[in-house]
Amino acid sequence: MPRLLLVSLLLLTACSTAPGGDAAVGRTTVEKAAPAKTAPKPVSVPSGVTTGYVVYDRLQKKVTVSRNVHKRFRSASVVKLMIAIDHLERVKKPNLALLKPMLRVSDDDAATRLWSLGGQGKIIQRVAAKLKLTDSGPPPAGKPGFWGYTAISALDIAKVYRYILEQASPTVRNTIMGQLRQAGPCGSDGFDQYFGIPRGVAKPWAVKQGWSGYGSIPPVRCKGNGAAASYQAPAPVDFANAVLHTTGVVGAGDRYIEVILTTQTSRWSDSVTKITRLARDVHRAALTR
Repeated sequence: MPRLLLVSLLLLTACSTAPGGDAAVGRTTVEKAAPAKTAPKPVSVPSGVTTGYVVYDRLQKKVTVSRNVHKRFRSASVVKLMIAIDHLERVKKPNLALLKPMLRVSDDDAATRLWSLGGQGKIIQRVAAKLKLTDSGPPPAGKPGFWGYTAISALDIAKVYRYILEQASPTVRNTIMGQLRQAGPCGSDGFDQYFGIPRGVAKPWAVKQGWSGYGSIPPVRCKGNGAAASYQAPAPVDFANAVLHTTGVVGAGDRYIEVILTTQTSRWSDSVTKITRLARDVHRAALTR
């Protein structure tokens, strides 16, 4: 079976189809894609970058571009999507004062508080079971408080977005997506979070970014305008190299779910340039499929 079709089937069986679809959960409908009008554009992975990515077209109901979809990465702040789902669905009166900054400006203190309230790694266990995630797992046993060490894959995060958009209650969906649509150019820690999709893909988009391994103080503090101032057994997760992730939905009607996870060996400014170029190439490739 072709690799892209196999990945599409995995996504389709994990979640119900988009509104208006005729496939129930656990059942798939395979549609023939129209021939591409132009030759697919190649995706060039920058040197020093290890990546896993996937683009899911919600209109065509299929994966159009993918690479290493099951490769496991440490999540950094992308796990905040799972923390938000679990909190909103489990608590009668969600703490929006923590949820909003955690999603909009990637506030770590808010995430740490919600992580503790939710039972730490039990959050990931609950969400993974409910969404049928195959590659995600809690942080290592010796680092239970390190939510950023949660294991994820590009395919699992695409499933997370599909769940939010297509299966979650309107309250859960609108709360999460409303904050992601207002993602600020600067994280609460002073890092510029407009790399990847925000800088490489035209609006509309809604994003949740992730970064780790570049120190606690940004080498160049974000100015506020998006610019820098001056399935087998679980595979091992790289906890040594820096990670930089860009994930979200793009296009009218939230058509494309785009997830790009990377480990990087370059300094912050070079890493940001590389993932932005990669996000631009991945999106362009998806448009030709």
